[in-house]
Amino acid sequence: MNHFAADADIRGRADLEVVLRRFYGAAFADRRIGPFFTEIAGTDLDVHLPRITDFWERALFRGADYRRDAFAPHAALHSARAMTAEDFGRWVQLWRAAIDGLHRGPNAERAKAQGERIALALHKRLTGADAPPAAGEGGPGFVPLAALELRTVA
Repeated sequence: MNHFAADADIRGRADLEVVLRRFYGAAFADRRIGPFFTEIAGTDLDVHLPRITDFWERALFRGADYRRDAFAPHAALHSARAMTAEDFGRWVQLWRAAIDGLHRGPNAERAKAQGERIALALHKRLTGADAPPAAGEGGPGFVPLAALELRTVA
C-alpha cells in the first residue's frame, strides 16, 4: 500500500522511489522510449533504482551522495541508437505524468522542472542541437501530459 496522498508534496527518498517505480514502469512499456531501457541498456530496475533515487534525492534535497557520471550511460545509449528530441520529449511527458499522478507542491514542481532541464541539456550535449521550441513558442516542444493514464507492466 502506498503511503502518499495525491495532493501531498514529494517529501523524501520513499516518495521518490514510488515516483521512479511508476515512471520506469511506464517508460519500460512505452513504444518510443521503452527499447532504450529494455533492449539497448537492458536496465535492471532493482540495480538501477537505488542509483537513480540517489540522483534525484541529491537533485531535490541535497541528501544523497551521488558521484556517478550521469552523462556516460546516455552517451553509450545514443551511440547504440540515436536519441531524438521526440525521445527526450516523451521522457519528459512520462516523468511529468508520473509526478502529477502522485504529488503536488514545490518539490514536485522542482522535480518536473529539473527533469525537463536535464532532458534539454542531455539532448543538446548528445546532438549539439538545441531542442525544438517549447509548446506555444512556435513548436511542439516537450508537452506535459498530466492527464496521461500511466500503464505499468506487472
